[in-house]
Amino acid sequence: MITKQDIFSYEIDPKYNTSVAYFSMEFAIDQALKIYSGGLGFLAGSHLRSAYELKQNLLGIGLLWKYGYYDQVRDGNALMKSEFIQKDYFFLQDTGIVFTVTVHDAPVHVKAWLLKPDTFGSAPLFLLSTDIPENDDVSRSITHRLYDGNESTRIAQTIILGIGGAMLLDALGIEPEVYHMNEGHSVSLNFYLYAKFKSLEEVKKRVVFTTHTPEMAGNESHNYELLKEMSLFYHLQVHEVKYILGMQGDDFNYTLAALKFARKANGVSKLHREVATQMWGNNEGVCEITAITNAQNENYWVDALLADAFTNGDNAMATLRKKELKKTLFKEVANQCGKLFDENVLTVVWARRFAGYKRADLIMRDWERFEKLVNNAQYPIQLIWAGKPYPGDTDSINLFNHIISRVKTFKNCAVLTGYELGLSALLKKGADIWLNNPTMYREASGTSGMTAAMNGAINLSLPDGWVPEFAADGENCFLIQPADDHLPAEEKGRLENENLMHVLEKKVLPVYYDNQPKWFQIQKKAAKDVVPTFESGRMADEYYRVLYQL
Repeated sequence: MITKQDIFSYEIDPKYNTSVAYFSMEFAIDQALKIYSGGLGFLAGSHLRSAYELKQNLLGIGLLWKYGYYDQVRDGNALMKSEFIQKDYFFLQDTGIVFTVTVHDAPVHVKAWLLKPDTFGSAPLFLLSTDIPENDDVSRSITHRLYDGNESTRIAQTIILGIGGAMLLDALGIEPEVYHMNEGHSVSLNFYLYAKFKSLEEVKKRVVFTTHTPEMAGNESHNYELLKEMSLFYHLQVHEVKYILGMQGDDFNYTLAALKFARKANGVSKLHREVATQMWGNNEGVCEITAITNAQNENYWVDALLADAFTNGDNAMATLRKKELKKTLFKEVANQCGKLFDENVLTVVWARRFAGYKRADLIMRDWERFEKLVNNAQYPIQLIWAGKPYPGDTDSINLFNHIISRVKTFKNCAVLTGYELGLSALLKKGADIWLNNPTMYREASGTSGMTAAMNGAINLSLPDGWVPEFAADGENCFLIQPADDHLPAEEKGRLENENLMHVLEKKVLPVYYDNQPKWFQIQKKAAKDVVPTFESGRMADEYYRVLYQL
């Protein structure tokens, strides 16, 4: 039997003695462990790293994805395509624990693996897999692909994460004081807890919830009858679920249910808390939604030499180190695109999870003006795009490939594939400008700009997500003026493109080339302002103080 000493390799700090089980569909712990897709995973990974550094009594529960999210590669025409390649992880410990979870009224065997804390410097992480010989092919496929496009498989993944994770804790003899749902994917665990504790009030004493999605369509929901057939409600009937939670209609919304099961919830920025409250606050029985702004782990992300240069106010060293980091990034640009970038040229990077609302192509909206920008001999510029679309999102994949095709002939524009932790770090350390231009109020947090600022990449951003809590325009970043909220989407896009180009042409480029001391001051202030406020040690501590304590 695996013991607590096997799980925790460190002595718990009494300050963080409350026991927490942290459920998440994805964790970005290390490049070698490819079980994440984007920001949700990056956030969960940084959380577990800081929990380890602070010696918190917290463990993670996730799923061991056989094929990961997907491998982002190129086809014969150098356009993006998705490949699903088996992953093997010999650094995971076999716990020897196998148990069964009911899915679609049939037993599915689940095996538990452990990522020990000292492997990558994270809180212990249990990963569940159904890809074992005891299962048939359909059951084995449940943990094959993160966010599988098949609806029944997606529901089964939710059951394995939530109910399976709770059953694992019972098998380990662990009864956490807090069950933390990072997004609604683990909502099924509440039905297991309801069967165990017999009342909604008892469940609410133990459950907290973090919501990440500020658009209704992004909050997962499925038909009640289908969920009942799939066994997501554990032993409850549909009418019992509706009665207990005070929910009606034909579809069961994961986020709404989580807000009714939890004693307290949080949005992931102050602005997002306002949006989430507007979205859900009028529903009877939902818990309080507070704000705990996302953050990222400095020790994992920051370049130590660059950080020292900012701390010491050493402009010459910061400039030298930044150029070295740009050269490293540019080797990857040459490797993928056959283009030789210049470390002396201002480099703008747009890189994050690739979704339509993030508007990767906003800078290209006025094509004639874009061509003038990239051909400007007085103030030369280099642009890099990277990001992973959901493999079933045809529109986003088409946009990704459209950008590849449109900028292919420009020697100073590149689109990179393989956007995972390793490439993300290269881009943040090698960028001069980190571009962020989502449709306003749809970016819950947007943490990539935090780690960019830690590495001397100045944010050029609309004031969405975490940015309003950080931004001092012209002092630690450059802000893009948002268009009026009441304008049609097309007009907003046109105006925000104009505003973006204006800031880039009239402020960013002149400062970079004509006023290097000011550029350094902006970099230095950004690095100072982002840590510790947007460092995940603050966030992990705040979760204990605000969300986990009764």
